[in-house]
Amino acid sequence: MVSLTALWLPIVLAAVAVFIASSVIHMVLKYHNSEYRQLPNEGAILDAMRSAKVGPGFYSFPHAGSMKEMGTPEMMEKCAQGPVGIVNVRQSGPPAMGMALVQWFVFCIAVGIFAGYLASRTLAAGTDYLQVFRVVGCASFMAYSFAYISDGVWKMKPWSMTLKHVFDGLVYGLLTAGIFGWLWPQ
Repeated sequence: MVSLTALWLPIVLAAVAVFIASSVIHMVLKYHNSEYRQLPNEGAILDAMRSAKVGPGFYSFPHAGSMKEMGTPEMMEKCAQGPVGIVNVRQSGPPAMGMALVQWFVFCIAVGIFAGYLASRTLAAGTDYLQVFRVVGCASFMAYSFAYISDGVWKMKPWSMTLKHVFDGLVYGLLTAGIFGWLWPQ
Protein backbone atom coordinates (compact mmCIF):
# COMPACT_ATOMS: atom_id res chain seq x y z
CA MET A 1 0.00 0.00 0.00
CA VAL A 2 0.96 3.61 -0.56
CA SER A 3 0.41 6.35 2.00
CA LEU A 4 -2.17 8.89 0.91
CA THR A 5 0.21 11.65 2.02
CA ALA A 6 2.70 10.37 -0.56
CA LEU A 7 0.12 11.30 -3.21
CA TRP A 8 -0.23 15.00 -2.36
CA LEU A 9 1.59 16.10 -5.53
CA PRO A 10 -0.54 14.11 -8.02
CA ILE A 11 -3.69 15.15 -6.12
CA VAL A 12 -2.85 18.85 -6.41
CA LEU A 13 -1.49 18.67 -9.98
CA ALA A 14 -4.51 16.68 -11.16
CA ALA A 15 -6.83 19.28 -9.63
CA VAL A 16 -4.90 22.08 -11.34
CA ALA A 17 -4.97 20.22 -14.69
CA VAL A 18 -8.72 19.59 -14.45
CA PHE A 19 -9.32 23.21 -13.43
CA ILE A 20 -7.38 24.43 -16.47
CA ALA A 21 -9.07 21.92 -18.80
CA SER A 22 -12.51 22.97 -17.60
CA SER A 23 -11.58 26.61 -18.14
CA VAL A 24 -10.52 25.83 -21.71
CA ILE A 25 -13.73 23.85 -22.32
CA HIS A 26 -15.97 26.64 -21.03
CA MET A 27 -14.07 29.76 -22.14
CA VAL A 28 -12.35 28.69 -25.36
CA LEU A 29 -14.18 25.71 -26.85
CA LYS A 30 -17.59 26.88 -25.53
CA TYR A 31 -19.50 23.79 -26.68
CA HIS A 32 -21.69 24.06 -23.59
CA ASN A 33 -23.06 27.46 -24.68
CA SER A 34 -25.76 25.84 -26.82
CA GLU A 35 -27.23 24.09 -23.76
CA TYR A 36 -28.91 27.19 -22.39
CA ARG A 37 -31.75 28.95 -24.15
CA GLN A 38 -33.60 32.17 -23.47
CA LEU A 39 -37.20 31.96 -22.32
CA PRO A 40 -39.69 33.35 -24.83
CA ASN A 41 -40.99 36.71 -23.59
CA GLU A 42 -38.31 36.64 -20.86
CA GLY A 43 -39.14 40.12 -19.56
CA ALA A 44 -42.77 39.25 -18.79
CA ILE A 45 -41.79 35.97 -17.14
CA LEU A 46 -39.14 37.68 -14.99
CA ASP A 47 -41.65 40.41 -14.03
CA ALA A 48 -44.16 37.72 -12.99
CA MET A 49 -41.52 35.91 -10.94
CA ARG A 50 -40.49 39.18 -9.24
CA SER A 51 -44.08 40.07 -8.41
CA ALA A 52 -44.58 36.55 -6.99
CA LYS A 53 -41.40 37.11 -4.91
CA VAL A 54 -39.78 33.89 -6.13
CA GLY A 55 -36.65 33.50 -4.04
CA PRO A 56 -33.61 31.29 -4.49
CA GLY A 57 -34.50 27.61 -4.66
CA PHE A 58 -35.12 24.60 -6.82
CA TYR A 59 -38.70 24.58 -8.10
CA SER A 60 -40.79 22.06 -9.99
CA PHE A 61 -43.95 22.99 -11.85
CA PRO A 62 -46.69 22.14 -11.70
CA HIS A 63 -45.82 21.09 -8.16
CA ALA A 64 -47.35 18.13 -6.35
CA GLY A 65 -46.68 17.83 -2.63
CA SER A 66 -46.95 14.03 -2.65
CA MET A 67 -47.15 11.01 -4.93
CA LYS A 68 -50.87 10.81 -4.10
CA GLU A 69 -51.40 14.39 -5.26
CA MET A 70 -49.35 13.65 -8.39
CA GLY A 71 -52.01 11.16 -9.48
CA THR A 72 -55.05 13.44 -9.04
CA PRO A 73 -57.08 14.47 -12.08
CA GLU A 74 -56.30 18.14 -11.33
CA MET A 75 -52.56 17.52 -11.40
CA MET A 76 -52.83 15.38 -14.53
CA GLU A 77 -54.70 18.25 -16.22
CA LYS A 78 -52.05 20.80 -15.16
CA CYS A 79 -49.36 18.52 -16.57
CA ALA A 80 -51.28 17.99 -19.80
CA GLN A 81 -51.71 21.75 -20.26
CA GLY A 82 -48.02 22.41 -19.56
CA PRO A 83 -45.48 23.70 -19.33
CA VAL A 84 -43.86 21.12 -17.05
CA GLY A 85 -40.41 21.78 -15.74
CA ILE A 86 -37.78 22.35 -13.13
CA VAL A 87 -36.10 25.67 -12.54
CA ASN A 88 -33.19 26.64 -10.32
CA VAL A 89 -33.42 30.23 -9.07
CA ARG A 90 -30.18 31.69 -7.75
CA GLN A 91 -29.62 34.64 -5.45
CA SER A 92 -30.24 37.95 -7.25
CA GLY A 93 -27.16 39.86 -8.37
CA PRO A 94 -24.20 39.14 -10.58
CA PRO A 95 -23.03 35.51 -10.59
CA ALA A 96 -20.45 34.85 -7.87
CA MET A 97 -17.90 33.29 -10.19
CA GLY A 98 -15.05 33.61 -7.70
CA MET A 99 -16.80 31.47 -5.11
CA ALA A 100 -17.95 28.97 -7.76
CA LEU A 101 -14.38 28.60 -9.02
CA VAL A 102 -13.07 28.06 -5.49
CA GLN A 103 -15.74 25.41 -4.87
CA TRP A 104 -14.92 23.73 -8.20
CA PHE A 105 -11.22 23.58 -7.29
CA VAL A 106 -12.05 22.13 -3.85
CA PHE A 107 -14.22 19.52 -5.60
CA CYS A 108 -11.32 18.67 -7.94
CA ILE A 109 -9.05 18.22 -4.91
CA ALA A 110 -11.69 15.98 -3.28
CA VAL A 111 -11.92 13.80 -6.41
CA GLY A 112 -8.13 13.48 -6.41
CA ILE A 113 -8.12 12.55 -2.72
CA PHE A 114 -10.74 9.83 -3.13
CA ALA A 115 -9.28 8.45 -6.36
CA GLY A 116 -5.86 8.51 -4.71
CA TYR A 117 -7.22 6.82 -1.61
CA LEU A 118 -8.73 4.01 -3.69
CA ALA A 119 -5.48 3.57 -5.60
CA SER A 120 -3.39 3.74 -2.43
CA ARG A 121 -5.40 0.89 -0.88
CA THR A 122 -5.33 -1.33 -3.96
CA LEU A 123 -1.96 -0.63 -5.61
CA ALA A 124 1.57 -0.98 -4.29
CA ALA A 125 4.44 1.42 -4.74
CA GLY A 126 6.11 0.71 -8.07
CA THR A 127 2.88 -0.38 -9.79
CA ASP A 128 3.18 0.19 -13.51
CA TYR A 129 1.73 3.32 -15.13
CA LEU A 130 -1.13 1.59 -16.97
CA GLN A 131 -2.51 -0.14 -13.87
CA VAL A 132 -2.46 3.13 -11.89
CA PHE A 133 -4.06 4.86 -14.90
CA ARG A 134 -6.89 2.29 -14.98
CA VAL A 135 -7.78 2.49 -11.29
CA VAL A 136 -7.50 6.26 -10.90
CA GLY A 137 -9.06 6.91 -14.30
CA CYS A 138 -12.10 4.79 -13.56
CA ALA A 139 -12.65 6.33 -10.12
CA SER A 140 -12.17 9.92 -11.24
CA PHE A 141 -14.28 9.47 -14.39
CA MET A 142 -17.14 8.18 -12.25
CA ALA A 143 -16.76 11.09 -9.81
CA TYR A 144 -16.74 13.71 -12.55
CA SER A 145 -19.49 12.16 -14.71
CA PHE A 146 -22.05 9.91 -13.08
CA ALA A 147 -24.12 12.60 -11.29
CA TYR A 148 -24.86 14.11 -14.71
CA ILE A 149 -26.40 10.82 -15.84
CA SER A 150 -28.67 10.88 -12.79
CA ASP A 151 -29.67 14.46 -13.71
CA GLY A 152 -30.56 13.26 -17.21
CA VAL A 153 -32.78 10.55 -15.76
CA TRP A 154 -34.48 12.33 -12.85
CA LYS A 155 -34.27 16.04 -13.71
CA MET A 156 -34.92 15.37 -17.39
CA LYS A 157 -31.97 17.44 -18.49
CA PRO A 158 -31.50 17.03 -22.24
CA TRP A 159 -29.34 14.02 -23.10
CA SER A 160 -27.24 16.19 -25.40
CA MET A 161 -26.32 18.29 -22.33
CA THR A 162 -25.76 15.20 -20.20
CA LEU A 163 -23.47 13.57 -22.76
CA LYS A 164 -21.37 16.73 -23.10
CA HIS A 165 -20.83 16.75 -19.33
CA VAL A 166 -20.00 13.04 -19.35
CA PHE A 167 -17.46 13.72 -22.09
CA ASP A 168 -15.96 16.49 -19.93
CA GLY A 169 -15.76 13.97 -17.08
CA LEU A 170 -13.91 11.58 -19.36
CA VAL A 171 -11.37 14.28 -20.20
CA TYR A 172 -10.97 15.14 -16.49
CA GLY A 173 -10.67 11.45 -15.58
CA LEU A 174 -8.00 10.87 -18.23
CA LEU A 175 -6.01 13.88 -17.06
CA THR A 176 -6.23 12.75 -13.44
CA ALA A 177 -5.26 9.18 -14.36
CA GLY A 178 -2.30 10.34 -16.45
CA ILE A 179 -0.92 12.53 -13.69
CA PHE A 180 -1.31 9.82 -11.04
CA GLY A 181 0.30 7.24 -13.34
CA TRP A 182 3.20 9.58 -14.06
CA LEU A 183 3.81 10.52 -10.40
CA TRP A 184 2.98 7.18 -8.74
CA PRO A 185 5.57 6.39 -6.04
CA GLN A 186 8.25 3.87 -6.97
